[in-house]
Amino acid sequence: MLEVKNLIVFYENALALNDLSLSVQPGEVVGVFGSNSAGKTTLLNTIAGLTWHLKHRELRKGGQRITIAGEIKFAGEEISAVKPAERVKKGIVLCRERHPVFRDNSVEENLRLGGYMRKGSEIKVMMEFVYELFPPLARLKRKKAGMLSGGEQEMVAIGMALVARPKLLLMDEPLLGLSPAMQKEVVRAVREIRKQGVTILLAEQYARPVIPVIDRGYVIENGTLVVSGTGAELLDNPEVRAAYFGIEESR
Repeated sequence: MLEVKNLIVFYENALALNDLSLSVQPGEVVGVFGSNSAGKTTLLNTIAGLTWHLKHRELRKGGQRITIAGEIKFAGEEISAVKPAERVKKGIVLCRERHPVFRDNSVEENLRLGGYMRKGSEIKVMMEFVYELFPPLARLKRKKAGMLSGGEQEMVAIGMALVARPKLLLMDEPLLGLSPAMQKEVVRAVREIRKQGVTILLAEQYARPVIPVIDRGYVIENGTLVVSGTGAELLDNPEVRAAYFGIEESR
């Protein structure tokens, strides 16, 4: 479904992604793990088209701070030069980190805004699914999103992405700042979303909570791929276990 080949992203004097390649097959849940500033957000933003948008906004101002090279193919089509909105129409939807929501709008209004490119009937069906997936949101639908807890806002952010009807859902650190109980809720949601036929590429710094739900994973450092494998293979790697799963080897 998704094929990233030799992707390079250069921000002025910083190399964010360095010759990075990965793939995601239909129906998979694939993890991308790395520390802060490893390049996870840049990777997802570039797949979603946001980096392309920033680059062209800079060009219109006469600047050339951002360089992008390599290939991004979705369903066999090269999309590196496709605008972000067109990528959403094709089914690539990004759920950004730190649960960005429209704070002055209600939960229901946020969900509807997430589906602004979809038909009313499609929005209704997906909103019903979101309320089934996250029952607390059904009770909070009239409440302003800015008044919700961090965990509830993350539910809204994921819900907004789902109402856009993704084929490929990009999730950027969905567990960031959440309590252990809320992290379990998000992981449960990932399982349920997958059952709906949605393919998921998920980026996280601390991988232990999501390792049970991924099929394969990639570990990146300083924008470079350092190791990849199935969830079990990554868990068996002592260095990966200590750095990203919080499991140290006994001595």
